[in-house]
Amino acid sequence: MLSRVLELTGYDAVVAANGREALAALGASEVDVVLCDIGLPGMSGLELARRIRANPRSHHVLLIALTGYGQPEDRQRTLEAGFDQHLTKPVNLKVLQEVLATARP
Repeated sequence: MLSRVLELTGYDAVVAANGREALAALGASEVDVVLCDIGLPGMSGLELARRIRANPRSHHVLLIALTGYGQPEDRQRTLEAGFDQHLTKPVNLKVLQEVLATARP
């Protein structure tokens, strides 16, 4: 699981099963990075990104789309929704680490 890989590389990871849980987690703790699939149940990852960007408490986070959707129009939609990066599954861990490093102080 990706959360375990993140923890092994020094990150604290909180897992949310859907957009609603993700918004609750963002409200409950300070978060620097959000890795998000686009095809979430209930609320799409695109809608979640828009809500994160609209919230003054979370608008600053590094938003990374981690998805199976990799066509140019998919990448464009994620950027328009507010994502900073678009990575396709299966993710290359070296690339993910490089992207995550941009959020480290």
